[in-house]
Amino acid sequence: MIPDPLLYSELARALERGEFLLHYQPQVDALSGRTVAVEALLRWRHPERGLVSPAEFIPAAERSGMIVAIGDWVLRAACRQSRLWLNRGLAPARMAVNLSARQFSDPLLARRVEDALDEAGLEPPDLELEITESMMAQDPDAAARLLGSLRASGIRLMIDDFGTGYSSLGALKRFPVHGLKLDRAFVGRLPHDRHDAAITRAVLALSRELELDTVAEGVETEDQRAFLERLGCGLIQGYLTGAPQPPELLVPRLRPARREALDAT
Repeated sequence: MIPDPLLYSELARALERGEFLLHYQPQVDALSGRTVAVEALLRWRHPERGLVSPAEFIPAAERSGMIVAIGDWVLRAACRQSRLWLNRGLAPARMAVNLSARQFSDPLLARRVEDALDEAGLEPPDLELEITESMMAQDPDAAARLLGSLRASGIRLMIDDFGTGYSSLGALKRFPVHGLKLDRAFVGRLPHDRHDAAITRAVLALSRELELDTVAEGVETEDQRAFLERLGCGLIQGYLTGAPQPPELLVPRLRPARREALDAT
């Protein structure tokens, strides 16, 4: 691992030199196999080391505060990619973008999101923001106000890594989100681990009662997909249905846009 001081300077240069790129992983309807959304995932193509793992550079970007600028780049680049797909006559599969803790606490976040959508010519429902329970728990009152404002604008909101943070049930009750992502920690041993199976059943039942959407992360086997489908899980994401990949490789999976959507561009 690169020592932090050197990594900080290299991250700054990476942003200036355009070394970051996005891969996209499909979120698929568990029953039909249709791609409903894609998640934008950050990659760093280092000029000497090749692709650097996000697990290595994201913590350093958080510590240095650079994650706000990098996250803003991710948001804008993801929205631009949605526009490029739409310009090719493809339906803009909902774009999911992860927010970091520092981004979520940035007082300019709502403006940054609005600017990214405006620049790309997208509508708010085309964008989905993923936040974690721990981020919301830091200042619940401020989080509730921000999420309420974002939701009122039409942007979709999802709780990421559900079940691994704090006050999960309280988050579902208090914060105005559209759904949650069942963490891969509970999916990986399905359907054979009875504890993970019980947790999954309970989460999906709760989601139905609260009228929340659910995405299961880390789905890698047909047994996992079939189990989740039987329980009524709407969307799945994982290597079974598609690895993170460059945008051009996703083109065959995207549906033609409706005529009225093309006429509006």
